[in-house]
Amino acid sequence: MSAALHPTIALLQSNSLASVVQQEIERAILAGEYAPGSKLLEAALAEKMGVSRGPVREAFRVLDEAGLVRTEKNRGVFVRDIPMDEAIEIFDLRAAMDEWVGRRLAESITPPQLKELRGLVAAMTQAVKTHEAYEYHMLNLKFHDRLVEMTGNRKLTSIYRKFIKELSLFRRRNLAEGWLMPVSAGEHQKIVQAIATGDPQAAGRAMFDHVMESKERTIANDLRRQGVGLESIPITHPSD
Repeated sequence: MSAALHPTIALLQSNSLASVVQQEIERAILAGEYAPGSKLLEAALAEKMGVSRGPVREAFRVLDEAGLVRTEKNRGVFVRDIPMDEAIEIFDLRAAMDEWVGRRLAESITPPQLKELRGLVAAMTQAVKTHEAYEYHMLNLKFHDRLVEMTGNRKLTSIYRKFIKELSLFRRRNLAEGWLMPVSAGEHQKIVQAIATGDPQAAGRAMFDHVMESKERTIANDLRRQGVGLESIPITHPSD
């Protein structure tokens, strides 16, 4: 008969398992495997991952705090469908943060960091050529995350990542429209070029403009999906 686990060890094992489950559910949500508004079934996820319901329940709690799911009493857990007005607020906050990031990196970027960013932009350009929307989306997330991380400001990085997770579904819907990928990739090239010049104002403006243009594309795409005012919405083409 095996000895019972010490309560502290059992707690650590449970928390570790819940963390793994949480990361997997989060990955699936951000990858678009669960659409906004869809219900997440505790029992089904537990069976799929080969765990008990406890870790899944704890994962739901963490994801709720992160803003990726919402828990409704007596109804269950659902992938959040962020309303447009909230998305716009996040875009505006992100633009202000990104402007600071651009200014900071123009002053502090190192040659290895520039090489890494150029490599990511090259990979995104290749994904555009091969029409790999999912690959482009993941590289896009990594590119922006690394920009913030390279500033060395851990608090900003933590806050930024929360915002980005909440916006991720909106950004995926934008990039799913193939003609937008080369537009986005071109803006990334301009960001890296501006940072490389060492001009804080130019780098900050390049990052600020990228976020604000992404916001405008998101609003326009949402209106097009709703069939509202299609004739009045300007469409930017990759060649513009």
